[in-house]
Amino acid sequence: MEQIIDFILNIDIHLKEILSTYGIWANFIIFFIIFAETGFVIMPFLPGDSLIFALGTISSTAGINIFVAFALLVTAAILGDALNYYLGKKIGRKVFDNNKIPYINQENLEKTEKFFEKHGKKTIILARFIPFIRTFAPFVAGIGKMKYLEFLMYNCIGAFAWISLFLFTGYFFGNIPFIQDNFSIVIIAIIVVSIIPTAIHFIKDKFKTTRI
Repeated sequence: MEQIIDFILNIDIHLKEILSTYGIWANFIIFFIIFAETGFVIMPFLPGDSLIFALGTISSTAGINIFVAFALLVTAAILGDALNYYLGKKIGRKVFDNNKIPYINQENLEKTEKFFEKHGKKTIILARFIPFIRTFAPFVAGIGKMKYLEFLMYNCIGAFAWISLFLFTGYFFGNIPFIQDNFSIVIIAIIVVSIIPTAIHFIKDKFKTTRI
């Protein structure tokens, strides 16, 4: 876990090393990270927002084609959610009965289900911007037997919006000296802002439970 935290906080340095060491193969590494973070319900801890932002920042100075990066990341995000939906549909609720699997438990399932109850089908779009919920939402959509064509539409819209926001924000603002000099702080800020909606939702649920 310490290695994952180090990778996230110093993601710009590690990403530059990956790009310089593996060349074109680095695209597949980045593709797999985004695909796995959205596609495998047991991997919500992988960097999503921060990786996309960092790649946008590096693209502005390293000669990386931003549009190729955009297409790559959008494809990874769409395919990841599609796989997660399929796993939810095939495996179903029974997987949550096994509390031995990290992050897969009844509490996380209930949190995501409540998010669905509040926001409906557009949860698939909104969840893209919320760590952990992003990983569980397509899985729960599969469990809930959401029609795939409906899911696919929201999946594509969410992927385009999510990748566009973080990739192009990094690309256009990543060269600002303050951001370059305080990149770790910026990454922490992105993570904190991302989890605020989940934290607020959790606090409200706890408050309601206490009052009852």
